[in-house]
Amino acid sequence: MSKPRIAILGAGPVGLEAALAAAEGGYPFTVYEAAPSAGGNVRSWGHVRMFTPWDLNVSPRMRRRIEAPSGSECPTGRELAERLLDPIATLRDVAPNLRLGTRVLSLGREGLLKHEEIANAERGRRPFRILLSDGEREWTDRADVVIDATGTYGNPNRLGDAGIPAPGERSLDSEIRRQIPDFGREASDWAGRTVLLVGAGHSAQTAVRELAQLPGTRVIWVLRHPEPGWGTHEGDPLPERARLAAEAQSLASGSSPAVEVRRGMAVEELSRPNGKIEVTLRNGSSSERVAVDRVLSLTGFVGDHELYRQLQVHECYATCGPIKLSAALLGAAAGDCLAQTSHGADTLMNPEPGFFILGIKSYGRNNTFLMRVGWEQVSEVFGALG
Repeated sequence: MSKPRIAILGAGPVGLEAALAAAEGGYPFTVYEAAPSAGGNVRSWGHVRMFTPWDLNVSPRMRRRIEAPSGSECPTGRELAERLLDPIATLRDVAPNLRLGTRVLSLGREGLLKHEEIANAERGRRPFRILLSDGEREWTDRADVVIDATGTYGNPNRLGDAGIPAPGERSLDSEIRRQIPDFGREASDWAGRTVLLVGAGHSAQTAVRELAQLPGTRVIWVLRHPEPGWGTHEGDPLPERARLAAEAQSLASGSSPAVEVRRGMAVEELSRPNGKIEVTLRNGSSSERVAVDRVLSLTGFVGDHELYRQLQVHECYATCGPIKLSAALLGAAAGDCLAQTSHGADTLMNPEPGFFILGIKSYGRNNTFLMRVGWEQVSEVFGALG
């Protein structure tokens, strides 16, 4: 009996781990990556240094195949891509199956719609139909198993209150930055400007630390919660994460005259009436209007479930991850990412046979995701495939 054909969506750390597992198991597989190189999302934040050291970013399976870096040094995203992902992508049993510059647009079951053959084994007998694009043409491929390892980084949350666009936000989309800028290269674009920064997570903490050091820059830092959690805790095992959080808390407490904090506020509206961007901030019934030169929205990311809207996927109503996995995590009060573990192949199963969501996208939230969990998920899926 022939082994199932596997489609792996995304050539980041988890997608390439799945590729190695498929190659080891003798499965026919194809990896689709929208970027021109492996790890496209990782490279987009290549200038940012990670919290986790090499020893926590290289799987045992990867170490068996390449001479990977080790030790306690924390790599940048660029170093992770160039020293880990690129060597894996060029392996003899991976490279021929890697389709770079190929974006997955949509998934479905050949001959079926979402509402047909509900909980029926017939769905598993039909191949997946995958719509692809290289920017110039579109075509379809087929697969028996699909592993979605696309992550969340390419789908930022909106700036407005309740996670929906603030009035005027969409008209200013081209001017709103939603990823951490490379301030080393772009200092002249941010120095001496008034910047609205929204978000309290690690990305926003990284940005405010850099912005506060630029000459003449004024930062209006909007925090949705009056007292953010800052993503760390006493005895944090990741020193760089703890250091970043401590510096951010200090800046939020007024240690730099360049940073003005607005606690417990939401972005109500944006407009550009006279050259500057005018932003209305709201705190309950009171509001404030500020004029800024730049807007930096670092409010987290969410997976793109439009990819599989024609599949029978049972999503968690709170996280958009697979419902069984989300229930296990929420029930266990997962806590720090380093304490998180995978919860078995069964929690990754969907009503749609042969469809798996792995990596940070499966957790339905953006945190300092420990690579180990993604590796464990890969091993569990291939164990279930037999």
